[in-house]
Amino acid sequence: MSTPRTSGTALPLYLQISEALTREIAAGRLADGERLAPERQLAQTYGTTVRTLRKALSELEKQGMLERIQGSGNYIRTTQTLPSVYSMFRLELPSGGGLPTADILSVTACEKPADLPEFGSSAEGTRIRRLRYLDSTIIAVEEIWLDAAAGHVDPAQLSDSLYRYYRLQLGFWISRAEDRVSLGTVPDWAPAQFTKPPGTTVGFIERLSWAQEPAPVEFSRTWFDTEKALYVQRLT
Repeated sequence: MSTPRTSGTALPLYLQISEALTREIAAGRLADGERLAPERQLAQTYGTTVRTLRKALSELEKQGMLERIQGSGNYIRTTQTLPSVYSMFRLELPSGGGLPTADILSVTACEKPADLPEFGSSAEGTRIRRLRYLDSTIIAVEEIWLDAAAGHVDPAQLSDSLYRYYRLQLGFWISRAEDRVSLGTVPDWAPAQFTKPPGTTVGFIERLSWAQEPAPVEFSRTWFDTEKALYVQRLT
């Protein structure tokens, strides 16, 4: 476990902690029946107060992933499906888990380029470029295209989880996604902080995402450092 990284688009701290624990459970680093460290110790681990930690644990309890036994402690209770803000985020640290965060590089409304697959109903879209982290480790750069008909994207309101932003600010939610994983070359717009320079061969994910309409509403491309992160798809 590590202290959540602060970013300009960070989720509320209690959600960061609950999401970090959810991903630890999904990765098998916290097993069913395992007793968590005492709350005061956990709060210190995550650099927060006991009050904020308890709010995070309450989220896990509501989702059926935690049993709080008075006088004994907090125990992990795994479920078949783990509800999570990042349930569709497939990159993990080699050791498992890791809390996803992001730095926004640019947000641009423009015409969709010809090299994108067909998605949405508009000829225009919003292009979001980001630098991605797991905990404090830089693992990827990504480019997300949201169909212009889905709504106006306000950069000041964006959060680390775009899917959460879509649900809370634009009124739709992503219900399914299709990933195609291969190799690609780092784009020329990648910032110097991404340790793989432009042109380097890295892992590559192309994703189409659907909301409540027949046509996909979003297309994304992610270039990830295979030395720092793994693509993980769990089947239950």
